[in-house]
Amino acid sequence: MHVLIVLTSHDRLGDTGHKTGFWLEEFAAPYYVFKDAGARITLASPQGGQPPLDPKSDAPDAQTEATQRFRQDLAAQQLLATTVPLAQVNAADFDAVFYPGGHGPLWDLANDAASIALLEAFARADKPAGLVCHAPGALIKVRGADGQPWIAGRRVTGFSNSEEEAVGLTAVVPFLIEDEFQRLGGLYEKGPDWQSHVVTDGRLVTGQNPGSSAACAQALLQQLA
Repeated sequence: MHVLIVLTSHDRLGDTGHKTGFWLEEFAAPYYVFKDAGARITLASPQGGQPPLDPKSDAPDAQTEATQRFRQDLAAQQLLATTVPLAQVNAADFDAVFYPGGHGPLWDLANDAASIALLEAFARADKPAGLVCHAPGALIKVRGADGQPWIAGRRVTGFSNSEEEAVGLTAVVPFLIEDEFQRLGGLYEKGPDWQSHVVTDGRLVTGQNPGSSAACAQALLQQLA
């Protein structure tokens, strides 16, 4: 079982002057779900190398058992520091792909040609793809074999409008996932703010928010069982 984890390379939170990137819990929790299940894991990002960490996800109140485990795991830290450039990745080499969130993906992975091609290859091969929180934004330009948006007519979730409003970034992000999914014909679903909510439709697994990270990864593993 070979799992690819795709992280953002984008570190600027719009024009705010603040930093963003990937959210630590959304990487660490799935990483250990896959690792503890015996998976071989490869990490990739658009630019390769060390992906930017959203500093807010490194704050004391954002820490979990998985993030604390990561801080003690030198091998995982080294793997994260040396991600493969996404353009060098071949979808055929992997059994599943997982995208952690953080706000970064809304800027780069949503528009990255290599990421779009990768997800389209997974869709065509009927192999499972999991995306959590803001990472489902990477789906907005992905097309199915019929040329239509891959999410059209599919049950999906992702960071909700009310959650984006709660963090004060509604006017900062390039698009709102809930609105964009509905515009594209996706059957957007959400649970209560900040509570774990995972939706599986065929081979596509999406999670709503950081609290959905582990459950989203577990649902992806079930696709491989």
